[in-house]
Amino acid sequence: MTERILVAVDGSEEAAEALRFAAEEWPDADLTALHVINPADSTTGAEGGFPGAVDQWYDSAKKRGERILADATDRVDRDVATRLEVGRPTTTILDVAAGDEDGEGEDAEPFDHVVLASRGRTGLSRVVLGSVAEGVVRRAEVPVTVVR
Repeated sequence: MTERILVAVDGSEEAAEALRFAAEEWPDADLTALHVINPADSTTGAEGGFPGAVDQWYDSAKKRGERILADATDRVDRDVATRLEVGRPTTTILDVAAGDEDGEGEDAEPFDHVVLASRGRTGLSRVVLGSVAEGVVRRAEVPVTVVR
């Protein structure tokens, strides 16, 4: 059976390196690059702004996420599936890895391994939001590789 590897990408160089690492380390595995759109990154707020501000923010975040996934997968010389989800990054990575959600409301096949960068966010945002890598390592039910 082919191993399934989930690689979290956030647009950082470190995350792109994590995807390259996974592609080299597990050449026969099925790779999926996951980007999580975090609603907490929205500056519009649900109550404020103009009508349609949330939809406009989401459309922009989705396009950015698609670019991040395309840029990361273009750096790898093999097929990589992509997945774009909305939610809190740590929780969403864990849910996708466990096969809890496939975007269709049905359980999906769980992943065998998670790979992510040791850091993506830096500075104050990392302190305030906590480390995604640390949260995934602490709570994952599958092996996790953290790329430095």
